[in-house]
Amino acid sequence: MDFGVKFDQGLGYQPFLDRYASADERTRWDALFGRIRLSDPQAALLGAFTREMKVLVFAGTWCGDCVNQCPIFEHFSAVNAAVRIRYFDRDDHPDLAEQLLTCGAPRVPGVLFLSEDNHVCSRYGDRTLAKYREMAAELDGAACPTGIGVDDALVADVVQEWLNEFERVQLMLRTSGRLRELHGD
Repeated sequence: MDFGVKFDQGLGYQPFLDRYASADERTRWDALFGRIRLSDPQAALLGAFTREMKVLVFAGTWCGDCVNQCPIFEHFSAVNAAVRIRYFDRDDHPDLAEQLLTCGAPRVPGVLFLSEDNHVCSRYGDRTLAKYREMAAELDGAACPTGIGVDDALVADVVQEWLNEFERVQLMLRTSGRLRELHGD
């Protein structure tokens, strides 16, 4: 698959929600978005990113895991325009679903990081380690959370874990010999 071409077919955050979210789903996404707070050091880290990174987010507005994670990405991109994010509905993009299977299924959210010239750098998702730890401790809970009643400490942990992955990819891009030669740095 040509992920660069696919990236260009994606939607921004608001257009994605406008197209796919029901009123109830939109309320849940907006509520989580309002709860996310980046610390000054987190915002400074994001603001220091110098390499463009393309981020394909494979999601569903109905998915509680997406509700609890995708708004984080919008906060990241608001801090630095070099973080370019496009959203794809899982059910409307079966070609992408096939490429981003996780544990044998089209699980969401799935995130694919690309360099500015469309080389795959990383895949991450469907949940962070903090979320999996919480789920393992409560194995008799729901298989897919609703996005309602998420603990603020868990939200903060998930924000940090996603930021760690965004930083890891940014450092990969920043130290790439190929990109350093391209940019003369």
